Amino acid sequence: MGFIEERQLESTYVMGTYARKPVELVRGRGMQVEDAEGRTYLDFVSGVGAVSLGHCHPALVSALEEQARTLVHVSNYYYIEHRGEVAKLVSDLLNERVAEGEREPWQSFFSNSGAEANECAFKLARLHAKKRAMAAAEAAGADEEAVHAASLNAPRVIVTLDASFHGRTLATLAATAQPAKQEAFQPLPDGFIRTPLNDIEALEALFASQGDAVCAVMVECVQGESGVHPCTPEFLAAVRRLTAERGALFMCDEIQCGMYRCGTYPFGFQHFGVTPDVVTIAKGIASGFPMGMCAARAQVAASFDAGDHGSTFGGSCLAVAAAEATVKALAAENAAENAERVGAYLRAQLATLPRVEEVRGLGLMVAVDLAEDASAPDVVLAGLDAGLLLNYTGPRTLRFLPPLVCSIEDVDVLVEKLGVLLAAA
Repeated sequence: MGFIEERQLESTYVMGTYARKPVELVRGRGMQVEDAEGRTYLDFVSGVGAVSLGHCHPALVSALEEQARTLVHVSNYYYIEHRGEVAKLVSDLLNERVAEGEREPWQSFFSNSGAEANECAFKLARLHAKKRAMAAAEAAGADEEAVHAASLNAPRVIVTLDASFHGRTLATLAATAQPAKQEAFQPLPDGFIRTPLNDIEALEALFASQGDAVCAVMVECVQGESGVHPCTPEFLAAVRRLTAERGALFMCDEIQCGMYRCGTYPFGFQHFGVTPDVVTIAKGIASGFPMGMCAARAQVAASFDAGDHGSTFGGSCLAVAAAEATVKALAAENAAENAERVGAYLRAQLATLPRVEEVRGLGLMVAVDLAEDASAPDVVLAGLDAGLLLNYTGPRTLRFLPPLVCSIEDVDVLVEKLGVLLAAA
């Protein structure tokens, strides 16, 4: 079936929730993808940062083929191969910057997506606060009625940051502090409040006025959907201090900036000298296969009892096989070092291009703001004719999330072609 027929079928039978680009991608290898007409493109989107190993990496393909021949799905009622191995691998990565004598296991819940991982984190934060309140009441000698009252009055507010993005389910949309994305779906679940990015004074004022009601603060250490805006180390240190003082959880949404995307370390928070209590992971964890995780320090994860949360497909046989192959291949191929080196080169080269006003990012998570008279959507569309898959997050903002196998040579091709596009924009 050709592109025209596929496009007609989708327009008739698929909900119009995406303004798709006029191209049908049918195969890929590494940094390149090919469309139905045989044209090739350098991919600087990588499935919105998900295809961390590049397209059709041999280790991932082999793991999926072998697992598909062996066992596809049995549900979480049973133990399966690879799930424990993946959880330990991720725990070790989360402890990478923790002194060896201070390390403790992180325990994970497996989901299918980043939004589901964040939903799990929200539930865990509220349940953890409730159980802390009940335990404190019991320790003070309260009777059963007073313990119940303490559970009802436990902190339940979750703080997020302006311009954050945490998903498109109703709860994660409520946490996503972007009114334009929320308005059509009101009323949203309550219990979420917002504070400005990197404004320590505003954060301290919030805790001074509402701190007793706060059960958690969730941040993206590098905001992705807003156009790649990093937190400052000082702001994240303030989040860690204030949450610790109030017994609230510090939660990091690492769905886009994690799994070596920022270079040097496995996770974004590790660049800033803080350690959270809960970390949510998805996208690059299985290099394009649907997979998410909510990882928590063991004493926090213990708030969940059997039956408190679940997922039919989360942590399925195929997903954990893909994740194990991905995590091991990222380590074996020095993805962190490559992301750091090539990302620095990418930022430096982008800064030399015409009509580029600002370059931001860490590793291979990069954005540029264009001159006021330039249109990022127009550049993305023109990029298809130039053999580039590009992405924009705002009218003047381009975002670059290539596979972590991106090379200096790939960047040189991008910069040469993008320079021509920007000069003509």
